[in-house]
Amino acid sequence: MAGHSQFKNIMHRKGRQDAARSKLFSKLSKEITVAAKVGDPDPNTNPRLRLAVQNAKAQSMPKDNIERAIQKASGGDSDNYEEIRYEGYGPGGVAFIVEAMTDNRNRTAGAVRSYFAKNGGSLGETGSVAFMFERVGEIYYPASTGDPEKVLEAAIEAGASDVESDEEGHTILTEFEDLGDVSSALAETLGDAESVRAIWKPQTLTPVDEEKAGTLMKLIATLEDDDDVQNVYANFDVDAEVMERLSAA
Repeated sequence: MAGHSQFKNIMHRKGRQDAARSKLFSKLSKEITVAAKVGDPDPNTNPRLRLAVQNAKAQSMPKDNIERAIQKASGGDSDNYEEIRYEGYGPGGVAFIVEAMTDNRNRTAGAVRSYFAKNGGSLGETGSVAFMFERVGEIYYPASTGDPEKVLEAAIEAGASDVESDEEGHTILTEFEDLGDVSSALAETLGDAESVRAIWKPQTLTPVDEEKAGTLMKLIATLEDDDDVQNVYANFDVDAEVMERLSAA
């Protein structure tokens, strides 16, 4: 299993427990605040903010939380977050891209470096693994949206580049530059997506055995649990049966 599937990134979505949901809301709020601060505070004229708000709503984030996050951007007491991308290798030679937002670069860099070191990996220089990934847009709809044929037809009409459907839902890929236009067109035919975002899609996959897979999943979970880390991507390929055993352990 390549993350969730060959066409999806490997981010393990949070929200199954109250504590995890609170952490998710915190990260969504941070993205909204940064998007509003670097652009216009009006989602109608700020594409990045519009996507951030849409994703927050899809995760059932309260309207008041969303509005506070936007208002925080115009306040003088708002934190100055810096966007940083870390690259490196995890167990089994798996390539990683870690996106973070932080108000303390030294703290975040030290933490991320320690996570890799403790789990059989190491950080590299910027650009050391990015060439193994492609920057694309990802639009995700739940299975309840419709059957695969309906979604495929809508995606083709909207200008998407690829579609992968399974029992959980539909992942629609676009060129990075077309993400906004495709998502808007799909919203008219399929309704609002569960998530719309730019991702790093692996161009090649690295097979990982069961022994290394356990450590790999631990590294991913540790990274995602860090408040400064927004997204984690990796090019691993783990057998579905192995993933089931690890999730049951």
